[in-house]
Order: sequence, then C-alpha cells, then structure tokens
Amino acid sequence: MMEKNIGTADRVARIIIGLILLALGYMYGSWWGIIGLIPLLTGLIGWCALYKILGISTIKK
Repeated sequence: MMEKNIGTADRVARIIIGLILLALGYMYGSWWGIIGLIPLLTGLIGWCALYKILGISTIKK
C-alpha cells in the first residue's frame, strides 16, 4: 500500500500546476501539456514516488 507523503498545501499546488500545464498544452496544441498529468495525479492521490525515494514527506505529524 502506498502511504501518503504529500501534505495538503503541496497537493493543492500540484493540482493547480497540473491543470495549468494541461490547459496551456491544450491552448497551444502541444503534447507537452501532458506533462501536467504528473503533478495532477500525484496531487490527487497524495503520493509521490520521488518523495518516497528521497525519504521526503510534507504531511504534518
């Protein structure tokens, strides 16, 4: 099971950034906007593989 390692503020920022990147990719007709899926999905599920590897957690204890 994936233990959540992304706090609330981090999640909100990731979701907003992901949506902006997707929108910009759509507006400019660029496939680069798909990169926005990474922060969007990590923000939605609350887990980041890179944070796990680096031993980082932004959740308040």
